[in-house]
Amino acid sequence: MIGAFEGIDGAHSQLVLDAYFRARELPGQTLGTRTFRDAAMAVSSGRAELGIVPIDNTTTGTVQDGYDLLFEFDLVPVAEISWRMEHRLLGVAGAALRDVREILAHPMVLAECGKFITSLTSARAIPCEDTGVAAREVARRGEAQLAAIAPPSAAAKYGLAELSPNIANHPDNLTRFLIFRARHAKPEVFALDSGGPRKTSLFLATKNISGAMVRCLEPLAQGQMSVTKLESRPQPRVTDRAEFHLDVLGDLLAPEQAQTLARLRDNALEVRVLGSYRADAPVAAQTASLPVFSTTVVRDRRPPPPPPPLQNGSSTPRVMRDARPEGTRIRVGNVEISDDTFTIIGGPCSIESREQIVATACAVRDAGGNMLRGGAFKPRTNPYSFQGMGWDAVDLIAEAGRVSGMPTVSEVMSIDQVEGMARSIDVLQIGTRNMQNFDLLRAVGRAGKPVLLKRGMSATIEELLAAAEYILAEGNPNVMLCERGIRTFETATRNTVDLSAVPVLRERTHLPILVDPSHGVGVRRWIRPMCRAAKAVGAHGIIVEVHPNPPEALSDKEQAMTFEDFADVCRDLARIPLFESEPVAAR
Repeated sequence: MIGAFEGIDGAHSQLVLDAYFRARELPGQTLGTRTFRDAAMAVSSGRAELGIVPIDNTTTGTVQDGYDLLFEFDLVPVAEISWRMEHRLLGVAGAALRDVREILAHPMVLAECGKFITSLTSARAIPCEDTGVAAREVARRGEAQLAAIAPPSAAAKYGLAELSPNIANHPDNLTRFLIFRARHAKPEVFALDSGGPRKTSLFLATKNISGAMVRCLEPLAQGQMSVTKLESRPQPRVTDRAEFHLDVLGDLLAPEQAQTLARLRDNALEVRVLGSYRADAPVAAQTASLPVFSTTVVRDRRPPPPPPPLQNGSSTPRVMRDARPEGTRIRVGNVEISDDTFTIIGGPCSIESREQIVATACAVRDAGGNMLRGGAFKPRTNPYSFQGMGWDAVDLIAEAGRVSGMPTVSEVMSIDQVEGMARSIDVLQIGTRNMQNFDLLRAVGRAGKPVLLKRGMSATIEELLAAAEYILAEGNPNVMLCERGIRTFETATRNTVDLSAVPVLRERTHLPILVDPSHGVGVRRWIRPMCRAAKAVGAHGIIVEVHPNPPEALSDKEQAMTFEDFADVCRDLARIPLFESEPVAAR
């Protein structure tokens, strides 16, 4: 069994996983990843059976990203472990505390040891990936002025000396970790911690009015479930809704609590249960007498195994509705794409200048748009057509996104562009010509950024779903499908917008579906009614082209909307109610 963690040998999260396996006498292996997000993707893709993520700390409080990752990747907590963080200041042999000028540690660890660090007036803190990397770097450089904050086992692993004992702000510095699995993991993984006391974590949204939270807590009290954690999640530009994370003692998913959960859902705007799990699962204590590591460290990446087949025998099981019946929610910055929202993405086909993209971004935002699109690299049928500004345009759309406060969408055309684009762009778009570029699909799947996948101009719905499966198989669940028109014998419009694909896809897949009317019809005056039709038929959003001066646009001038056109579209869409899905059981 393989457990994924953030970092390298000597990281606290690896120590917890190692102790977890040891306490259960499991022949575990640990897989170090660059980030906790990569650890989540390793479990989601099947390269690891279990993963670990921190949830909160007695000094620094809640680790919000931990909850978010589990919801985002649809991961299920198996056990909770409270781990005493043994923070020691480590240096090379012969060094002294007075020699230290630089201290390396994970940012969270630096915060947990802030009082000690500030007491060393001649030393400065330097964040790094994790405690294992910090200890390894000190050992590699061998300089007396360099120290690391790491656990005792890291000192043994890298041959370092202890310059100062436990230096945390609080003597009982505890971090709560969750061990998690994929939702469709093997039954024996789920059974590891089926006994013992239980705890349930959930997300709760209420109306932002007096007494709303009290009404939600009443069913829990009547069900004799104690709330051990209640923390708000402020949302920018949202005033009529309040969001919270809750931990309650007990199994809210147990049959005897069905009425409690039903009443909670009745009193709230939204309830999402992360899972029920073994509370504070016992592990071996962290002591110097324990071996440095008992697990084998996995260095290479295993190819993802085939996912377990579903009852319908689909060849694309990860994208099918059965895999996530409640539907996928994708959060990009302050924007959520889900059944409860309608997302409007606008911007130019090609980025032509700073003035153009910034002005368009502000106009899209002010009209009611949610996200900014813009092409940096443009695939064009004619090699002499404008091909985009390349990496300069990537910098410009990233700047326009910051100015407007909107997430950004831009197309990636080749594998060697993925890493650079992922650093600056919030959503990576795969265009129609690359829908079956399978190596590129795998690459964006590994990048960990949300993906907008456009349907090929001659692709069937099954081929679109199969292309999405390539991305999900890499562990990335954040995929949006886009109907942008297919090629038929009709010549009156640029393509034929297949709006019938939207209800078909809503039935077959849990992924959000967008419509691109701009490429669908190719004529400015016909885009507005197609936007209305897209929302009415059940799309989760639209992506359209907007330009300050369409007649002067360097790409697709015939289908680019003016700022006024776009504002009219947004007003139209605001008057159309959200599409109401049929219950999954009725399909």
